[in-house]
Amino acid sequence: MATPRAIWSKATAGPTSLVLSGSWNAGHAASLEALLKQVAGERKAADGSGRLTLECAGIVGMDTLGAYLIHKMRLGLAEGGGDVAVSGLTAAQETLLGEVAIARRPTEPVIEVNGAYHLLADVGEAVVDAGRDLAHGVAFFGAVVAALGRLAVGRARLRLPSVVTQLERVGMRGVPIIVLISCLVGAIIAQQSIFQLRTFGTVHFVADLLGILVLRELAVLLTSIMIAGRSGSSFTAELGSMKMREEIDALETMGLDPLEVLVLPRIVALIIALPLLTFISSMAGIAGGGVVAFVYGGVSSEVFFSRLQGAIGFNTFMVGMIKAPFMALVIGIIACIEGFAVRGSAESLGSHTTASVVKSIFVVIVVDGLFAMFFAAINY
Repeated sequence: MATPRAIWSKATAGPTSLVLSGSWNAGHAASLEALLKQVAGERKAADGSGRLTLECAGIVGMDTLGAYLIHKMRLGLAEGGGDVAVSGLTAAQETLLGEVAIARRPTEPVIEVNGAYHLLADVGEAVVDAGRDLAHGVAFFGAVVAALGRLAVGRARLRLPSVVTQLERVGMRGVPIIVLISCLVGAIIAQQSIFQLRTFGTVHFVADLLGILVLRELAVLLTSIMIAGRSGSSFTAELGSMKMREEIDALETMGLDPLEVLVLPRIVALIIALPLLTFISSMAGIAGGGVVAFVYGGVSSEVFFSRLQGAIGFNTFMVGMIKAPFMALVIGIIACIEGFAVRGSAESLGSHTTASVVKSIFVVIVVDGLFAMFFAAINY
């Protein structure tokens, strides 16, 4: 292998040339480093400015190390303000030198800004992400409506075994925890109400307060939040795992629509199960409050149910039941959107599952508030 050399050549007319020859590769690393220092010293001793050409036609071999050292030599010779050109390289050598130059390009300094800038930037990003999520949710809702339309006209098939399976998981398996939580919350509300009503000697009004609160707001809200945390997260995790294992892509390859196979059965099951669970939650909350009213407040069952019957009407019961299907639709859409958004990592699956629960609970509360304003506006 030829020893690398660098020889100065001064032309009578034109720029000074530095003729490079030999093998510029890793096998001559020590010689190349010494040669680089020698050239830098000779350039400073002669003249640190002026035009200069690196003649590389005599180079018989060059690897990444050689290209890096030539680029480093060019930068060093140009420090004095001179113009350094490179000539004589083959096309492959020029490409290698160009890649080394790109890799060695200094990064621009990061401008430090105060904390208020970062805070405003985070707020702006959150607003943009919220708008993007809203647009994506509307588009996904449109796709679900289109799938339901195909189902209605017979161009799609609802997979009843899947619906029954999801009903069993969402509905039947969710009954114990919903009954327990609703009963405890009803009991706590009754106890606190009795504690305050004793001041006015109107303990029996606990039935009025409990019946209206549970039937109109509390039952559907508690049920929706528990379903969002229990079933919504399950839907997201299932769809996300299928996305990671490319099972959804396999369904599309087989000509099946993932919305019809995976999304519709889950949403239909939620729409059927959530009103039933809301009814059960209402009965459990009133039962828990009735027990506490009898034991803690001394309100007999006859008085309790008499006051309850006089305080509530059919519209009170229907307010909660009307809200339930809309809550179910919101939970199902958000859970499925987050499941389809999972990428190929466990971290992505966990973050989207968390986002599914948080977004579902937030939107459920917003929807409940909108319904409350609507029913108040129409005096229902």
